[in-house]
Amino acid sequence: MAVQEARQGGADPAAHEGGCTCGDCPHGAREGHRRAVAAFLVKRDEYATGQGLPAAVAHSASASRQWVSEELAQAAEAVAERGRAEGAAWLARLRQRTAVVVWAGVVVLLLVQALTAIGAGWTSARTAGLLSAVLVAGALTAASWFHRARGGALAPVIGEDNRLSTSRAVAGSWVLFLAFAVLVLVGRLAAASGHRERDALIDGLELARGAGVVTVLAVVCGIAVLVRRVVGLRVQGQRLQKVRAHRPRAADLLTDDSGRGSFADIQYVVMNGVALAFAAVRLARRPDQLPDLPWGLAVVVLVSAGTYLAGKYAEGGRPVILSVVRAREAGDLDAPIRTGDDIEIRGTGFVPAGAQGADRLARMVVRVGAVNVHVPLVPVVGGFDNPTDDLLTVPVPAEVEPGRVDVQVVTAAGVETNRYTVDITE
Repeated sequence: MAVQEARQGGADPAAHEGGCTCGDCPHGAREGHRRAVAAFLVKRDEYATGQGLPAAVAHSASASRQWVSEELAQAAEAVAERGRAEGAAWLARLRQRTAVVVWAGVVVLLLVQALTAIGAGWTSARTAGLLSAVLVAGALTAASWFHRARGGALAPVIGEDNRLSTSRAVAGSWVLFLAFAVLVLVGRLAAASGHRERDALIDGLELARGAGVVTVLAVVCGIAVLVRRVVGLRVQGQRLQKVRAHRPRAADLLTDDSGRGSFADIQYVVMNGVALAFAAVRLARRPDQLPDLPWGLAVVVLVSAGTYLAGKYAEGGRPVILSVVRAREAGDLDAPIRTGDDIEIRGTGFVPAGAQGADRLARMVVRVGAVNVHVPLVPVVGGFDNPTDDLLTVPVPAEVEPGRVDVQVVTAAGVETNRYTVDITE
């Protein structure tokens, strides 16, 4: 009864602390996922060394491999469910963190303005800047409440694959900065008392003053829209494989889907970060006009955007079967492919980026004629020996009729390879 009252009324704030593994609180989801991953790794390494096999299947290599694969697939699915729960809890928790970061930025701005005002005095530009920051922070906080289940203020920059989008993050940074700059001018215009000062502030909004920064804004926003369209069309055309992530990470801005550093993304973020820093300094020095980004720096940002877009066109590719041969162990005689034999499918692109987890690998299927064969998971200490990105080993089931049959691989992303014809003998 006491436990029930604590859960209903929240009287015991420590009810989910320590070893909690339930899924109704962020700590429980995170701890449950961590424990599930640890248990899966232990089980995988035990099976890799031949431990834990039942006596009924230990005598047969094919039977033990199939049994181990089924056990690991079920355990991996349980880990994936924990991962999805942890990702949802992390997104809900992210709303509060983003709000704290936003308002911490306002406090930092206030401290910087207070320190730089020593000796020079407090000006209307400082007041306008502080009020503009409060307005932007308030708007972001309100938006984060409406998107509290999707990451708060970061919801617009999270892509359909549940990763942070580099193009959207860069475009969003420029939009927020220019909104802040315009609000600073609006605040100064509202506080201006003389006609000359008001005319000078209005002239500061002329396109000739901010042509460079406006051009950069137009390009990065266009890139964000175009990249989404390009990726969508390439996925639909099966020229790009996309696997959904459990949750977004800050590293997504600089890496590809597999977590490796991406040159196109890194240079795009770095160059836009440099340009934003320059524009922020110009705004601080000249708060009476839009930051005049020099054309040299603007062109550098445009070249960086072109490189990023070209990288999006070039990444990925359709998986391809290059050859199919009979798997041969040491001491076996050379022979044609028969039902019951193992075949090696050699090619490229079988494991999409981000699909290295066991739950993703267990979804891979090989069509041998009209029969769908799930690719068995073969564990080794620290990973899996099958499947790999360029080699799959599957048995030819007894249901396959002898003759010429087509072999085709379906990856974890749902993309189909080309058909490769092989001869099956009796």
